[in-house]
Amino acid sequence: MKHPLEIRTRPKMRLGEVDRLIRKHRIIVPPLSRNRLRAMCEDGTFETAGNGPTKLGWLVYEDSFLKWVEGLDGAGEERV
Repeated sequence: MKHPLEIRTRPKMRLGEVDRLIRKHRIIVPPLSRNRLRAMCEDGTFETAGNGPTKLGWLVYEDSFLKWVEGLDGAGEERV
């Protein structure tokens, strides 16, 4: 019996997609600069594939980006 190859990977987004989503959904207005987004990859704000840009540029894990967005609204924090 053949077993299908199961590859489980975390979805990744190019930095341009992160930028597009921030602009489209007005997550932060005015939107962050591309340099600031790169800095957030470098300082660990966004969890990325590898320690630096790949041949495709910075690849940000989708769940890391979503966690950051939720954190902007204080998700998980008690509000007064």
